[in-house]
Amino acid sequence: MADRPVTVHIDPAFRIAPVSRRTFGSFVEHMGRCVYGGLYEPDHPSADAVGLRRDVLDLVREQGVTVVRYPGGNFVSGYHWEDGVGPRDQRPTRLDPAWHSVETNAFGLDEFMTWAQAAGIEPMLAVNLGTRGPREALDLLEYANHPGGTRLSDLRRSHGRETPYGIRMWCLGNEMDGPWQLGHQTAHEYGRRAAETARAMRMIDPTLELVACGSSGPDMPTFAAWEATVLEHTYDQVDFVSAHLYHEERDGDLASLLASSVGMDQFIDDIVATCDHVRARTRSSKRINISFDEWNVWYMRDFLATGVPTEWVQAPPLSEDDYTVADAVVVGSSLITLLRHSDRVTVACQAQLVNTIAAIRAEPGGPAWRQTIFYPFALTARYARGTVLRVECTSAPTTDTARYGDVPLLDVVATYDDDADELVVFAVHRGQREPATIDMDLRAFPGYRLAEQVVLHDPDPYARNTSAEPDRVRPQTVAGAAVDQGRLALALPPVSWTMLRLTRVDVTA
Repeated sequence: MADRPVTVHIDPAFRIAPVSRRTFGSFVEHMGRCVYGGLYEPDHPSADAVGLRRDVLDLVREQGVTVVRYPGGNFVSGYHWEDGVGPRDQRPTRLDPAWHSVETNAFGLDEFMTWAQAAGIEPMLAVNLGTRGPREALDLLEYANHPGGTRLSDLRRSHGRETPYGIRMWCLGNEMDGPWQLGHQTAHEYGRRAAETARAMRMIDPTLELVACGSSGPDMPTFAAWEATVLEHTYDQVDFVSAHLYHEERDGDLASLLASSVGMDQFIDDIVATCDHVRARTRSSKRINISFDEWNVWYMRDFLATGVPTEWVQAPPLSEDDYTVADAVVVGSSLITLLRHSDRVTVACQAQLVNTIAAIRAEPGGPAWRQTIFYPFALTARYARGTVLRVECTSAPTTDTARYGDVPLLDVVATYDDDADELVVFAVHRGQREPATIDMDLRAFPGYRLAEQVVLHDPDPYARNTSAEPDRVRPQTVAGAAVDQGRLALALPPVSWTMLRLTRVDVTA
């Protein structure tokens, strides 16, 4: 492969869509130690007056998270939002069947919104359509968003929240196609309930942005048929359909893990085709977009092998995966896929934020640190600006994988910020043996130079960060080559994620 340079063609004329800041969302669920011992730990040395961990909050800001979906996830299908508001000493402790845990409700809507405001993120609130329905969704909307003068809005004000929260995005349940879900329904049952709920919520506020539940994943036996049926009920009442997908290495098949975003690409294409099919059938003039509000690497087989605790305990450790360099490359490639589909995927949430399937880990009473997957997310969120460009690679070699067949060894996308005169290229090398030699054609960007090249790589693709070695794996800034006559030659190491930032040379300086 080193003897076969890959030509990467980039041109500002070939635009896909504006970069959506909501692409860089995350997900907080009352699962494991995501909330308790993650976001919220009143006895921690860094905790503020509310009980929020400031060390975790600082890392969330650094990660660049823009949107957070809350409070689930499977948890929401049995959740009573009323349990998590008002004086904490009066809140009930309940059993959470979803994760076989004891829920104290010390952290609820008011604490989440306090945290969201401190983190500078946009909330995306899920309503319970598993064991509850339209009435409870309307009550929550009134509590959260109505200014005052009604029972529930005045209740919020009595809790010290004079100003409405103004939550714009709402998820109509979670994974209702899954038999594991409390209140699991057929597509017709859920579609009708979601349509009724959406219609009622819009009678209070027609400007809300609503997300209908799509399939829990492309491997569900009802995938696509579920989306089609649900959207036939809800098409004119919702703005998004959700997508969920998790990647994991199976049976030592690293090549297929590194190619996971190929499956993600196909999944998105299939959902778009289904949405547009329903659009044609319903003669609608609107276009449904995708909220990819759960995605990440999740070693689910390990989780299913151990399962949830048999005893009822508070915030047991669940799915605290230790992520590798290879996992970080998959996350980087997933972000490339999401950006490449920015014309239809305009919201995305990596699952989850802290401890559970998370980019950030935190020890009880101890330190918080960045996992390997933190870095491609943080750097993509920081530098992807302006417009997503279509990138073409010629002479690109491929490799055969057991799960996805023949896949390109390189995955590349670019964003272009006209106002800042900045071109940013994100690239993943999926190969495991040799570097990839790249010839980048930048003739459509005269006067641009390479300002920064950052690479995440380690000779050991299974290297990871731990509390003892929190900086074992970090992205490295490397000396980049000069742009020569509109061409940039460089080499990408195997199993690596790379960011290239190019800026226009100021010839007047």
